[in-house]
Amino acid sequence: MTASVLFEERLAANGMRIGVATLNAEKTLNALSLDMVHLLTNKLHAWADEIGIALVVLQAAGEKAFCAGGDLHNLYHAMREHHVSDACGDVAANRYAADFFAHEYRLDYLIHTYPKPVLCWGHGIVMGGGVGLMAGASHRVATEQSRVAMPEISIGLYPDVGGSWLLSRMPGKTGLFLALTGAQVRAADALFTGLADYALSQSSKVPVLETLLVQPWTAQRRDNDALLSQVLRRFADPALAAPGPLQKHFTVINTLCGDTDIQRIVSAITSLDIDDEWLHKAATTLVAGSPSSAALAHALLQRARNIPLADVFRMEYVVSLHCAARHDFGEGIRALLIDKDGKPQWEPASLKGVTPEMLEAYFTEPAWTRHPLADL
Repeated sequence: MTASVLFEERLAANGMRIGVATLNAEKTLNALSLDMVHLLTNKLHAWADEIGIALVVLQAAGEKAFCAGGDLHNLYHAMREHHVSDACGDVAANRYAADFFAHEYRLDYLIHTYPKPVLCWGHGIVMGGGVGLMAGASHRVATEQSRVAMPEISIGLYPDVGGSWLLSRMPGKTGLFLALTGAQVRAADALFTGLADYALSQSSKVPVLETLLVQPWTAQRRDNDALLSQVLRRFADPALAAPGPLQKHFTVINTLCGDTDIQRIVSAITSLDIDDEWLHKAATTLVAGSPSSAALAHALLQRARNIPLADVFRMEYVVSLHCAARHDFGEGIRALLIDKDGKPQWEPASLKGVTPEMLEAYFTEPAWTRHPLADL
């Protein structure tokens, strides 16, 4: 059986090595499974301790996707079992969900805080859990085929994997807009919002990797960061950096999301009368999405704005356990991936039904002796 993540070390001309990790689940668009999380975590820890490893490259097999998100099928079945169990009242009793989110968030945080440069080649679909992997890399590449999004509102979740931290720090109200609408952005808007650092043509990937092999790598992080940046700037494609729809509609988006009340924000977006396909699709996705997810995303971005990344991951972990214990997350996966009827029945069915008490309950920690991510 082929491994879900492939690892290799490429020898540079001066004797230093480049670690290459390749997500290898092409049939599922490299959806991130718990097995993949464990493999990546273990190898990244090992490479971090090896003096001879100058940097790490994180890429994926195939041309369609870097990573289309998390492995939702196993989460769905674990949720179904938990919902009908005697322990359904304990959000931490769903062991699979508890383990998956804990290990996934640890991996994402590890990438954010990695002691060596990490080049993430975000070609094709980069969504949900894929954004979690890419966001923390020191050098993030988007290509002409990149489609980056946090579409969790369509499955009754919210932009997790540190998404609350990332989105809350984007220019203006663009992060909130992306959280509510799941809108896809390409290379230019990925650069504008800080989802990517460089826009390169996919055809330049092989030359880039070959060029990396002849750089004078050292054991110093600062030197290697600079060398990697120089190479990527050399191959950058200016044509891919031309303003995209998010940047073009920046003023409109700030106006739409300028209110403090989530119901008025949603109303403004969904009632927008403008002849623009990208904005229309964004509004349509919001209309069809989970009202609870919209309210939750709004609340999370407000809370995450001024707290450290580790605290954001700890907060999101608690919220994700509550999502797994409630109706909408499982229902969203059912409608999208299990029955594929595209007709989720959200509870509540409208934002008016999401009470402050209901929303606050998502942030209530289970009765554990110690938070599983306390040591981040």
